[in-house]
Amino acid sequence: QRLVFDCETEIRRTWDAYEVLASSKTSWEDAAKNAVKTASKSLKAIRSLYIKEHVAVVEDGDIKEYRINAKITFEVLDDED
Repeated sequence: QRLVFDCETEIRRTWDAYEVLASSKTSWEDAAKNAVKTASKSLKAIRSLYIKEHVAVVEDGDIKEYRINAKITFEVLDDED
């Protein structure tokens, strides 16, 4: 899904979003940080993270893993950027 915004300053920007899955052994917040850190290796200009779903893996009454399903929104940069 790509969005194009025309601002009053006549700057055109194109945004795209990827759905990602991420996890952590310690918290959902760390899972979110892991998602952004991993995505930033191949995407520039990440602007937001929208968490769609939280899931926990439970074993023997303890949470063993925190998982998120999220969308990462980023600006599609021109070759000049």
